[in-house]
Amino acid sequence: MLNELLMQPEIYIQNHSGYVSALKKALIDAKEELARAFHKNEDTSYLIRQYSDFIDRVLILTWDQFKWSENKNSWRKSRISLIAVGGYGRRELLPHSDIDILILLERNDAYRNKSNIESFVTLLWDIGLKIGHSVRSLKDCKAQAFADVTILTAMTEARLIRGEGALLSKLEAIISPQKIWDAKQFFIAKNNEQILRHEKSDYTERSLQPNVKTSPGGLRDIQTLLWIAKRIYEANDFQELVELNVISCQEYETLINSRNFLWKVRFGLHLITGRDENRLMFAHQQTLAENMRYEDKEQLAVEQFMQHYYLSVTRINTINETLLQHFEEVIWKSKKKRKGKKLNARFNLINHLIEVSSPFVFEETPEALFEMFLLAASDDKIKGFTASTIRLAQKYVYLIDEAFRRNKKNSELFLKILGSQHHLFTQLRRMGRWGILGAYLPEFDRVIGQMQFDLFHIYTVDAHTLQVVRNMRRFRYKNNEQKFPIAAHIHARLPKIELLYIAGFYHDLGKGLKGDHSNIGSDIARGFCERHSLPQWDTNLVCWLVEKHLVMSTTAQRRDIQDPQVIHEFAELVGDQIRLEYLYALTVADMNATNSNLWNGWIASLMNQLYLETKKALRRGVEKPIDRTEYLDDVREQALKKLENDFVERSKVESLWTQVDEEYFLKERVIDIVWQTKEILEQKNLNNPVVLVRDDKSQASNSGYTQIFVHTKNRKDLFTSIIQAIDKLRLSIVDARIATSKNDMTFNTFTVLEQNGLPVGKNPSRVERITNDIRESIETKKISRAYSNGRTYNTDQFKNETIINIIPQKDENVSVLEITTGDRPGVLVIIAEIFNRFDINLVSARITTLGEKVEDIFYITPLNRKGKLKNSILVQLKAMLLSSLDAREKEIAG
Repeated sequence: MLNELLMQPEIYIQNHSGYVSALKKALIDAKEELARAFHKNEDTSYLIRQYSDFIDRVLILTWDQFKWSENKNSWRKSRISLIAVGGYGRRELLPHSDIDILILLERNDAYRNKSNIESFVTLLWDIGLKIGHSVRSLKDCKAQAFADVTILTAMTEARLIRGEGALLSKLEAIISPQKIWDAKQFFIAKNNEQILRHEKSDYTERSLQPNVKTSPGGLRDIQTLLWIAKRIYEANDFQELVELNVISCQEYETLINSRNFLWKVRFGLHLITGRDENRLMFAHQQTLAENMRYEDKEQLAVEQFMQHYYLSVTRINTINETLLQHFEEVIWKSKKKRKGKKLNARFNLINHLIEVSSPFVFEETPEALFEMFLLAASDDKIKGFTASTIRLAQKYVYLIDEAFRRNKKNSELFLKILGSQHHLFTQLRRMGRWGILGAYLPEFDRVIGQMQFDLFHIYTVDAHTLQVVRNMRRFRYKNNEQKFPIAAHIHARLPKIELLYIAGFYHDLGKGLKGDHSNIGSDIARGFCERHSLPQWDTNLVCWLVEKHLVMSTTAQRRDIQDPQVIHEFAELVGDQIRLEYLYALTVADMNATNSNLWNGWIASLMNQLYLETKKALRRGVEKPIDRTEYLDDVREQALKKLENDFVERSKVESLWTQVDEEYFLKERVIDIVWQTKEILEQKNLNNPVVLVRDDKSQASNSGYTQIFVHTKNRKDLFTSIIQAIDKLRLSIVDARIATSKNDMTFNTFTVLEQNGLPVGKNPSRVERITNDIRESIETKKISRAYSNGRTYNTDQFKNETIINIIPQKDENVSVLEITTGDRPGVLVIIAEIFNRFDINLVSARITTLGEKVEDIFYITPLNRKGKLKNSILVQLKAMLLSSLDAREKEIAG
């Protein structure tokens, strides 16, 4: 079709609609042909160039339909040209890329072609092209390029489509580094751009849903290198940099191969989504793996594909770091004197960068591969390494063999690096990217690029491991004292901080092996400790921390830590305060490195409470567990004193409390009992539901959570009514504590967060709406089947079949129901409705969201709260919950 248009355009120009439909058809046919070629595994770089050339021909054909007003003959020429810029200028168009064009004028006389320009752009949109266009004179171009480096960057990739080449030459001359943005200014601007871009990805190329274009090691990092190289060397491609001895042949091949792979991934994303999509979401990874002909073997196809991706972007990231350092050295070489000093026989410090004293340093002294990082971590003024040193270190990684690993001097150097004062995470990350860390620790090398295919973890195992160590280091900083006050306090007190880092480094290295990764990781950690000659106490502590690294978060989130018995059992497990402090710091660092969005004020308060209560138990002595009766009496007495201080009559308080089950005083904090009691006694009409809403600013976090307290006459469907109102308000319930008095009045407390993980905050209108909606839902006694769709659920690719466990309890009337299911709208409402059908009373609940799934625990009794639920009832209950929740999962999936 396109060839016909080029050869006989007059056939389609006779009427506008025929012309438009013909070009539309040509574009559709071209994209279909591209898709067929891609699925036949044709070279993606060739397809990208071919599509760019095709668009050139379409634009030329369209441009030529207009008679452009130009003055080409007089001395004061006034010409107009069509220029490709940006990715289109580089001839890197993918099926759904934006097509960026510049209509370049020699003078400020756009009015002469105003109608043609408007019609030309409209026609391009009419035929289905996504055009990004600008109309500028040469003078405009210079002014805007001077003001905005992004505009300048797009113009440096300008390519002539139609018009006179002389006009493009003029543009290139006025935006040259001799006129604006010299090499130094341009380098600083683009380097800062990259730093900000990498910051958005938390400086890791190994997030589980990366952006192929903008994440570290992505296509933008390659483009950044070429932009800067063009400004410094006037080089147009990497081959020219090889000829200039700026990069090696090996680096050239790595860059080209990695870029071709990323082009293929991005091309595939465009075909799958039908749009300019660059995010490698879980939903697309499996399809891409299949389209790119990966097959399930010992490792799943999607895991092989993603490991290939991580390997490619890591290589790009390393070369990017090396070349940027080289560019900086070249630029600054002529700007300032080379200031140097000798660090030792093997290394010099040149302008705050470490440089080898000779190219044979690593070959002659292999331990220098560790020594360089120890030097960098010993002085805060050292900024890094020269480009030549980085390249040499990578060249000699092969020297790290079994003999190197067993060398006592190298073991000592590595431990010193872990105990260093400055930029430990930066050194470990460099060692990882340059291949040194994986070579020295094969157990770490095994997990490099290993996926964790869920929405709970946001990094690969190796990236998560380094993030844990990074979080531990961050506890030292003053700006984290408010967010992590206990961890910050602990970090400064730990006797051997390097033991915390070792435990953090090894806690997940058992993943991917058969068995419990905590136990396997503990064995692997023991091997490290023994190879590095750690004392027995140190070894035992590290191994215990790795083995128990999940226990504290599980206890805090899934057990009733208001119960003194739970605290006593946890204190017995921990044994002493030193272990408690190490475990707390490890747990907080691990939780935030898993997914920082899952850390909120509620989780922080649970961890804070568990730590403080366990600390008290350890000081009291685990051989002296607190007596339940004494504990309850103490809670009541503390609350009474506070109420009396607020001039609340003791007799009224005691009258109210005599009706309440003792579980209320066991599960609620003193400050909450005081707040709720005072508010109830101040009510003039208790026939109306009492609904209270307030934020709790936890001392363990700067965010906090919101509490909703409901005091009203109990009825069978009350819990369902409240849950449904909260669901419609788009609040997330993280905890529910249910208590009922002898006169059948409820003392129910719900802990909630907004969808962003924050409390409601100082928002009177929002608080009023919450109060009114819950009260109205209670009073109307109507149960609706509508569910909130407030949250975005990106979970279609995860098959979360519901799992229900009934956990046996010793000598208690309460049954414990553990439900794991997909995180979908209305899950709690469904559960509450089924509880109603079976006449079940809810005592308390713990609601935990882990990425794409929820793990909820419900403590339940018969409705009359007498005796225990029969096994036959529990079996029927389990069957109905399984059926209803899985049906809801299928309904959401469509």
